[in-house]
Amino acid sequence: MVKINIMDLLKKKNKTKYWLCQKMNITSRNLNRIIRGETKSISFKYIEELCTILDCQPNDLITISGQGLKEESKEKELISI
Repeated sequence: MVKINIMDLLKKKNKTKYWLCQKMNITSRNLNRIIRGETKSISFKYIEELCTILDCQPNDLITISGQGLKEESKEKELISI
């Protein structure tokens, strides 16, 4: 599962979601949807903006949990057998 770490990065910077919305010119509803993982995709434009504004790298912004990866590798093992 992919997780967007916006809230963690905002806490480190001591900034609010409102501040980020103003910097990105995005609505709070859309930002909240990104934060909660309710979107199916996020554009490179937003990733680049978030990294620039939050002074981070994409790997700081995006993490992948092991749950989805473990299931996928098990499926590959069964197929190859």
